[in-house]
Amino acid sequence: MINVCVTLDFDEEWLAAVAAVSPEVRVRKHLAASAADLPAGVLAETDVLYTNTAFPTREQAPRLGWVQLDTSGCDHVVGTALWDSPAAITTIGGVSPKPLAEYVLMMILAHAHHLPQTIALQGRSHWPGFDHRWNRLMPRMLPGATVGIVGYGRIGQEIGRLAHAFGMNVIGMRRGAAREGELFGQAHDAAPAEVVGPGGLYDLLERVDYVVLTVPYTAETHHLLDAAAFARMKKGAALVNAARGGVVDEAALLSALRSGQVGFAALDVFAEEPLPAGSPFWREEHVLITPHVAGFAPGYRDQIRALFTENLRRFVAGLPLLNLVDRKAGY
Repeated sequence: MINVCVTLDFDEEWLAAVAAVSPEVRVRKHLAASAADLPAGVLAETDVLYTNTAFPTREQAPRLGWVQLDTSGCDHVVGTALWDSPAAITTIGGVSPKPLAEYVLMMILAHAHHLPQTIALQGRSHWPGFDHRWNRLMPRMLPGATVGIVGYGRIGQEIGRLAHAFGMNVIGMRRGAAREGELFGQAHDAAPAEVVGPGGLYDLLERVDYVVLTVPYTAETHHLLDAAAFARMKKGAALVNAARGGVVDEAALLSALRSGQVGFAALDVFAEEPLPAGSPFWREEHVLITPHVAGFAPGYRDQIRALFTENLRRFVAGLPLLNLVDRKAGY
């Protein structure tokens, strides 16, 4: 018998679909924010754990062979007992490439068409004169502009595909080759793109009009965009961060925004979340903030059920798992 413990509040239909994978599978739901919230007897018998933040030690869960995270990233697991255990760890990476890519294009279009400025005018019930509209609200040209996508994986390629449809040039930066075994896969009609390695970051920053961040947050990507990186950007270029807050040195970004080196920043993530009410980002004129929603995916539960059940079939059969975390790479 393979005992599966689910710590999130999925409905009975979802749980039944998981149990239907094999007569060898038994599924139990125990809502838990941490391993301490789970009964010791349950942990002792658990072979597979579906969770977000409940990370047992090897002693607590000696049979644990695989943990499915309910997140696309795994930076919150680094340094825990689970990270140092022999249990396989997988993520739900790839569930949201399309809505996240649409979010990025929405922000690029918001910048190109001066959406924050027009919202501010609406808030003041002000209809500006012709000169103001012509000189300050003229759209920026997207055809011929260049977007640099730092993190050119599944999500990055979908962003590139949409950007290419608007006539933009695409430069992608990725650490290595595409990984094998990804359920949701790469875009079949990926845009033509120049692809560079991590050593090409500064060259990319110097050439692009829009910098998009979709990299995982690891020790290597901590403050990837710092003061030196912002200084290499085209003056007035825009930034869209849909990765993690720690990828950006926020103090350096504020300085770059205030000097005009960065002309616009769309920020969905921050080092501290929720973003404190006293944060200066709330009041920055050229910043558009969203509350960590870029990765929200319609049909999310159906998609992760498909991923989890496929992985469970593989686990039962002793086959390689999809979205397996590479502990050396940190994602």
